[in-house]
Amino acid sequence: MYRKKEDFLNDWNMASEGTLRVIEAISNDKLDQAVVEGHNTLGWLGWHLATSPAFFASQIGLNVTVSGEPAVVPNNVSEIAEGYKAIANKVKEEVESNLTDEQLIETVESFGNQVPRGALLRSLIDHQTHHRGQMTVLLRQAGLKVPGVMGPTKEDQAAQ
Repeated sequence: MYRKKEDFLNDWNMASEGTLRVIEAISNDKLDQAVVEGHNTLGWLGWHLATSPAFFASQIGLNVTVSGEPAVVPNNVSEIAEGYKAIANKVKEEVESNLTDEQLIETVESFGNQVPRGALLRSLIDHQTHHRGQMTVLLRQAGLKVPGVMGPTKEDQAAQ
């Protein structure tokens, strides 16, 4: 749970940069890559990360809108990446401008429970990390280069 706005912003900046690298590693011909038929695809996961922060923001009381229709996955990686960049910046701007440290410990209703805003911000980052991890597995399965996010990948280390 975040108790300081600056702590969230530092984590969000690092996490969103890594997520953008993962999204940008997708190629248009691999947007439909899934672990097995019927499961989430790289395209769906990328678009989900480009749209779901609006839900978390609304729970906290922030005004973050999506670029495009959440239910319609674009067929172009650059559109997904641009959507993600836009929403990541909107989250940052909204938190910077409209939340105080004191508000992070205030509770809001979320799924029938009272939850501190700072805990919902932690859930936003955890949610993104979860799906970003799924995407790195699918990138490797698709034969695409996996970018380093929390450190170098096997390919990065081999290139040194």
